[in-house]
Amino acid sequence: MYFVRRLIFAVPLLLIISALAFSLMHLAPGGPFDSERAPASPEIERNLRAKYHLDEPIWKQYLEYLHDLARGDFGVSLKYRDHTVSDIIEQGLPVSATLGTLAFGFAMGIGLPLGFFTAARRGRWEDFAGSFLAILVVCIPGFVIAPVLILLFAIKCRLLPVGLWETPWHMILPPIALGLFFAGKIARLMREGMLDAVQSEFVTAARAKGISENRLLLKHAVRIAILPVISYSGPMLADLLTGSFVIENIFQIPGIGVFFVNSSLNLDYPLLVGLSLLYALLLIGMNLAVDFAYTMLDPRVRYE
Repeated sequence: MYFVRRLIFAVPLLLIISALAFSLMHLAPGGPFDSERAPASPEIERNLRAKYHLDEPIWKQYLEYLHDLARGDFGVSLKYRDHTVSDIIEQGLPVSATLGTLAFGFAMGIGLPLGFFTAARRGRWEDFAGSFLAILVVCIPGFVIAPVLILLFAIKCRLLPVGLWETPWHMILPPIALGLFFAGKIARLMREGMLDAVQSEFVTAARAKGISENRLLLKHAVRIAILPVISYSGPMLADLLTGSFVIENIFQIPGIGVFFVNSSLNLDYPLLVGLSLLYALLLIGMNLAVDFAYTMLDPRVRYE
């Protein structure tokens, strides 16, 4: 019942998000045709505005947009006029989703073991080294890590391609550059969660029963320690699935991150609102998945 209520509540939430995005874009100075290479005559500009209903009041444009949206039509891009918003999403989302999924797997595969290891070696040099590494990758932005990876593995060693998204070899450096930051965050969350879990009462009771420390950590503490990571992984995965403009731009990856930024710069109203709704939908879906994972990992959590 809880999840049904969340799904019902998602409908007005998406409407509010679309209304805010639509209104803010129209309040921005300029118009979608201001960046054309050759300035259009006033008559041509009036015809363009009439064709795309931009000469109507904002509220009327929004109602027409909702009418089209109810039929599954996100509209036509004002910048890429030969493509609908659905075409752009269909073209770019699989690429960004693949990049995001690979980056998510990399972040989890590095962050969880590192956080567990540093917590298990608390107070020793391994803990300090691992914690320093986690903080370091969090502090270094992706637009710095990506060129360094390209310089080392693509230009100097010639082991991997510089950019593009064509073969499995192209899918190694971009997920690493995108996922390193999140790996550091996950490692920090996992370490703090492990330290809190080993000090809890049920772990103390299990230790008093003579259970070995390794079994205690792996069987009992991990289930509780991973909960903060699960909470963070929902929004993180939604963010990764929609792509990263910086990483996609550096490696020349044809995902939707570039379209998201360009739609803001070009005041492409239908494209920006459509991508905003896509991100909101992914975020709501990932948060629901996180709530469900909580009930599976921690029997004490119940949603009414």
